Amino acid sequence: MKKRQRVKKNEDFQTVFKKGKSVANRQFVVYSYRKEGQQEFRIGLSVGKKLGNAVTRNRIKRYIRQAFLEMKEELKSDRDYVIIARHQAATLDFHETKKSLQHVLKIAKAFKSK
Repeated sequence: MKKRQRVKKNEDFQTVFKKGKSVANRQFVVYSYRKEGQQEFRIGLSVGKKLGNAVTRNRIKRYIRQAFLEMKEELKSDRDYVIIARHQAATLDFHETKKSLQHVLKIAKAFKSK
């Protein structure tokens, strides 16, 4: 993921939380906020310390970023997404993580219609 594809600033996170819509499953909570005129989607990640040590948290973030990278053609580009990992996300491998994210993003109507 390139730097311009990340939600970094606290005020951007707060905007997504306050104005965006949230959808959840057992592993992830996804907040989605539509921004007019945005060329490509941005993602912000939140993985709390309760999920495990630094190695575990970084692995979860790597898996999420890679899953978004593989799904980037299918996702709507005018959105900001904030993904919050829940406790069960720590036990998933990459393929389970991607499948879980696809499930929750489908509920959030984040995919382009075909």
